[in-house]
Amino acid sequence: MPDGEAEFQISVHKSIAEIGRKEWNQCARQADDQNNPFISYDFLYSLEKTGCVSAETGWVPQHIKLMNIAGKTIGVAPLYLKNHSQGEYVFDWGWADAYERAGGQYYPKLLSAIPFTPVTGPRLLVPDGPDRPRYIQAIASGMIQLAARYQIATIHINFLPEDDAKSLEELGFLLRNDMQFHWQNSDFSDFEDSLSNFVSRKRRSIKKERKKLSEAGLVFKKLTGEDITQDAWDDFYRFYKDTYDRKWGAPYLNREFFDAIHDQMSDRILLVMAYDETDKAIAGALNLIGDKRLYGRNWGCDEQYKFLHFEACYYQAIEFAIERGLKFVEAGTQGQHKLQRGYMPIMTWSAHYIGDPGFKTAISNYLNHERGEVKRGIEILKEQGPFKN
Repeated sequence: MPDGEAEFQISVHKSIAEIGRKEWNQCARQADDQNNPFISYDFLYSLEKTGCVSAETGWVPQHIKLMNIAGKTIGVAPLYLKNHSQGEYVFDWGWADAYERAGGQYYPKLLSAIPFTPVTGPRLLVPDGPDRPRYIQAIASGMIQLAARYQIATIHINFLPEDDAKSLEELGFLLRNDMQFHWQNSDFSDFEDSLSNFVSRKRRSIKKERKKLSEAGLVFKKLTGEDITQDAWDDFYRFYKDTYDRKWGAPYLNREFFDAIHDQMSDRILLVMAYDETDKAIAGALNLIGDKRLYGRNWGCDEQYKFLHFEACYYQAIEFAIERGLKFVEAGTQGQHKLQRGYMPIMTWSAHYIGDPGFKTAISNYLNHERGEVKRGIEILKEQGPFKN
């Protein structure tokens, strides 16, 4: 599928295996200097291999490969044909409802994202440098041609870097902002040092939270690589599944997926496990490790202790980041309770192509208002943080 100027060629692939590990990871490395584990072949292949991403789950791979006219690969992009909006964390159900009430067909849609993963990173995996905007626009143009061919109304690219989003804006994509909470490492020597710039009241509060769990006899272990046993995975999956059963229905990830990522990338996994006085596992939190960031993803428990979630997901992650010299901890979406624990608000970006001119105008007006509200919200929350001055 060559583009209009015949400068590039685009091919569409029904599985990431058609592109292959070597070629995909080469594109990922040249697009990202942080070794983001979620854009790696191993993570995305594990989702497809275990059926978490498939036609049956409503995620049909349509991965894009960008080549020059001689057929040399320049970049790739994860892309899915979707018949729902689940597992995305950029919510467009209201858009779908409005468009279909007006007589349009919102689904299926095209989505470039990491399934079930609200983590910012490059989505269009092309080389960094002066030609990057041009390559990004070439891949996006290929997506637009694909949408037109199959009469698809919308294209969505979620959790991408700000500069990449603005390159897409030049092609007519609408930009959307949201908010997450991230912790930043200022070369702290240990967890106690990380609290040194907190106001005394907030510092005392965190120490009390941690002490209460210690007095309850809970022990926390940080497991990586081959230290993560099958028993630990079994316990974690029980916690994870129970959380979804109680809150959101069927879980997105099956047990086989965790075996797959363990086999493929165990050295990039941190599993925080909590044990009671009898050495019974009662909670767990899954994190993935990049070169500069720790990414918190899933958690669950089968016993309730006050402050357990904060310890397993936030404080243990901070300790690990300090030990490894990582600069940031990303703790996922939502949750203003993270603010008082040193996780500060940052803006996230997504880009949306709307083919229908009238619908595009309506969405554009909505997003203009929403972006302003997100920006103001971040400014207000920063003033409410736990830090001195």
